[in-house]
Amino acid sequence: MDTLWLSNPTLAYRDWQAREAAGADKRPFSARSIVQHQGMFEHFRRHLLAKGTSVVAFGADDIEAFWRTPEAITYSQATRMRYVKLLDRLCRHLVFAGVRKDNPAASLLASVRWPDEEPTPQYLDAASDKQLQAYLQSAVDDLASLRSCAIVATFLGTGITAAEGRSARMGNLQADAAPPYLLVPAHKRRDARTVHLSDFAVPLLHDWLARRKTLPIEGDRLFTLRPNGQPITDMSFGRIVSEILDAIGVTDVEMSPRTLRNTFCRRQLLAGHSRDEVSQMLGLASNRTCDRIAATIPLNQALRPRRNE
Repeated sequence: MDTLWLSNPTLAYRDWQAREAAGADKRPFSARSIVQHQGMFEHFRRHLLAKGTSVVAFGADDIEAFWRTPEAITYSQATRMRYVKLLDRLCRHLVFAGVRKDNPAASLLASVRWPDEEPTPQYLDAASDKQLQAYLQSAVDDLASLRSCAIVATFLGTGITAAEGRSARMGNLQADAAPPYLLVPAHKRRDARTVHLSDFAVPLLHDWLARRKTLPIEGDRLFTLRPNGQPITDMSFGRIVSEILDAIGVTDVEMSPRTLRNTFCRRQLLAGHSRDEVSQMLGLASNRTCDRIAATIPLNQALRPRRNE
């Protein structure tokens, strides 16, 4: 029996991934996939810990409860499929290793499938976008509200990803520059890039940066929830976005940083920026995302190229 799964499942999973885990074609996963799978495993493990169980004892009911968590409820069909395949692969290994007797994920494989086509990207329409911008510019006094509004303004005003938001440092935000910008460091396959802040976000982010510099927090992360300086989790980002969208009455979209990133993308396209320009703002190597977002824009709002100034 592989007892490491009992004492340190995180380390056991990483060791298994490095030594043995492979896809359906028996080829080892790429380094990028391994990192993604480790993150998914940790997210599910923390859910099990909150439920009072573990990776060697969870059942189908625990998986079903996972789908109802605030973050998982927003998952696309493709993401749910990835989780089911990961859990099935994990349980089959644990049965083989002698630390489980069953595979509660096996029956789920028959009930989920890859989507026939990519889902329509989630975004705020122009009216909701302006409504949210106005809300973010309203006066906020307490620290928690200022931080939450600054987080949402960063996603909505720069189009960065949740991972980029977690890793942002105070020195990356230059709110007093002309024009103000956020430096996004290189990450994995994405090159470093500079994103100019949308006008509505500048005063709020200026205020947040000034407040953040006075806080007794370890490290220099731009956003944290605790004094020890640990980065904010995806679940916390999702909760913050959800609370603010709910406050303005926007509840018919996926409440996540990804929706705000898509909204930023759509706003830039409507303003006349080219697909290449917007893809560069988003740190993307191809125009695929921009093409999907552009397809949501009605013909009577045809995109007009910006004039060179």
